[in-house]
Amino acid sequence: MDERHESAAGSPDPPRGVEGRPAATSPGIRGRTGPVVSAAAGEAPPVEEAHSETASTATGHVYLVGAGPGDPDLLTRRAWTAIEGADAVLYDSLTGGALLSELPDGVTAVDVGKRPPDPVSQAEIHDRLVSRAGGGETVVRLKGGDPTVFGRGGEEAQHLASEGIPFEIVPGVSSVLAAPSAAGIPLTHRDYASSVTVVTGHEAPDKADSALDWDSLAATVQAGGTLVVLMGVAKLPDYVARLREGGVGPRTGLALVEKASWPAERTVTATLGTAVETAREADVSPPAVTVIGDVVGVREQVVDALRE
Repeated sequence: MDERHESAAGSPDPPRGVEGRPAATSPGIRGRTGPVVSAAAGEAPPVEEAHSETASTATGHVYLVGAGPGDPDLLTRRAWTAIEGADAVLYDSLTGGALLSELPDGVTAVDVGKRPPDPVSQAEIHDRLVSRAGGGETVVRLKGGDPTVFGRGGEEAQHLASEGIPFEIVPGVSSVLAAPSAAGIPLTHRDYASSVTVVTGHEAPDKADSALDWDSLAATVQAGGTLVVLMGVAKLPDYVARLREGGVGPRTGLALVEKASWPAERTVTATLGTAVETAREADVSPPAVTVIGDVVGVREQVVDALRE
């Protein structure tokens, strides 16, 4: 492993000086972003200013950055600017690979993924963010997709605020948008769908009951809406059954977009009536996004010309 990388089980590097670090080089971005969300007195400065000032201030700050679906080319310019000015990047399981290989020299990459064999708890992620920023570091918390779309970015923002750590939320391209687009499936279409509903297929395990009203979701699909399920591969048989019980017809289109924007990306199409068997035969595995609705049929019309 690259010496810049730190294992999930390892302890964070101690804060280090930032004198002589290169400034961020992304053009045309400085001074054009909105105000930094601040939990402490005053606002955190722009990326390049904050980085130069960490040597003389007690508290650094955190950027909660959306990494997009996986392809580094889909990161926003603001995200790259934050990364280039960071001391450390704390990344999830779905933000590795090609993206990490492009980190600037001198940026410490810290694996805080929750997958075995060394999962990092959310509480420990909170502690690491506060410890590093509290020691004067500029920290990027790199999260797959958008940090506030089923990414627990809201929880991390709340914790940072409670600890008086200034932070900014940098939006990312959510797989809600990226996966259907990669597959040639429009989320809305004047002839097929005028609404989009996004739900999680992996609710908090400590919930006594699901917060999702599947009868209402079924009615939305029947009315011509598009339903997008994130993190729903394992629960596919459950929610397909709930939609069928709610009256959604078996011929309704369903697509599973696996590893959108990754080299191994693929799309498996079916209907609500055949989806469970089709997914099993195709051995669909996470990360995958499920798209349900009439818009799925558009893929067949465009797939031959679609560059996948």
